[in-house]
Amino acid sequence: MTLPLRPELVGLTPYGAPQLDVAAMLNVNENPYAPPPSVVDAITRSVHDAVEGLNRYPDREFLGLRTDLARYLATESHVDFLEPHNIWAANGSNEIMLHLHQAFAGPGRKVLSFAPTYSMYPEYSRDTVTEYVTLPRRDDFRLDMDAAVAAIADIAPTIVLVASPNNPTGTALGLHEVRVLAAACAEVPGGSVLVVDEAYAEFRRRGVPSAATLLPETPHLVVTRTMSKAFALAGGRLGYLAASKDVVDALRIVRLPYHLSSITQAAARAALAHHRELQAQVDEIRAERDDTVDWLRAQGYTVPETDANFVLFGPVPNREEVFEGLLRRGVLIRVVGPEGWLRVSIGTAREMAMFRNALLEVTA
Repeated sequence: MTLPLRPELVGLTPYGAPQLDVAAMLNVNENPYAPPPSVVDAITRSVHDAVEGLNRYPDREFLGLRTDLARYLATESHVDFLEPHNIWAANGSNEIMLHLHQAFAGPGRKVLSFAPTYSMYPEYSRDTVTEYVTLPRRDDFRLDMDAAVAAIADIAPTIVLVASPNNPTGTALGLHEVRVLAAACAEVPGGSVLVVDEAYAEFRRRGVPSAATLLPETPHLVVTRTMSKAFALAGGRLGYLAASKDVVDALRIVRLPYHLSSITQAAARAALAHHRELQAQVDEIRAERDDTVDWLRAQGYTVPETDANFVLFGPVPNREEVFEGLLRRGVLIRVVGPEGWLRVSIGTAREMAMFRNALLEVTA
């Protein structure tokens, strides 16, 4: 039997990084620390209460969760203007991105991003039949701002998508750069939305600001976040964004009804109530990241400045062989980014020691 598969999907395979049972899983930028027992108990109690009402649909507008997210993001980003109507949430930031593409992209429209960047970005465009265009980053993986402004004017994308910190490079945007991109988007005929993906924002170095501080002056700016990383809640699947009420109302049109289950809402709200406990190891992860950067540079690798919980390093001749050699030693990292580069997520001190020892053995 022949299936009427869309032509652009023929021959493609599903997205996914390897999920292997190894001693050091350092390939998908997870938080290496499990939620502490106090948080496990709080989430368990909250989910138990939600289960008692599973015969009813969940709160379709999840205003309680949006209130909690607004309060958290306002505190984390040092702002005082966020309200529930500025917040949207979904099953991971992947669904957040899909909602944005469903609302603002589509056939005959273009999305502009800056490579190398997150490998899922072109898939959101593919799934919404949108043309995906990339502009190369500079050799240090920062944006060429003059080229970016020119590309926005020339391409007229309806979405400009930039990660900060960027995946896989870890490089972050300054507020001046966000303002320049936003100003260029404001000149696009018909409108353009600037999406700043801050999935790893909690790991940024001291003094690196969030783009969320610019929301009042930039109504076409969207700042996306996730609870998967700093909250140690990757299995909870909760992503969210902050934006103007107009943006949020547009996303309410394209979302599926009751897209956030009662259990997801309950778990997320309990986690938010204990965010300080969940994020207790963020400083430790930052310190381990900085030590890893210093060590890799001492071995002769080039490492871009990173504000995330991962490190990109190179050049690595025969990176597939190095990857396989590390894997044989129980260390799983990621072959991603430009040819000749590898990315390692920051794990516990024990896991990072395993990584260093294994890399020395493989490259001896």
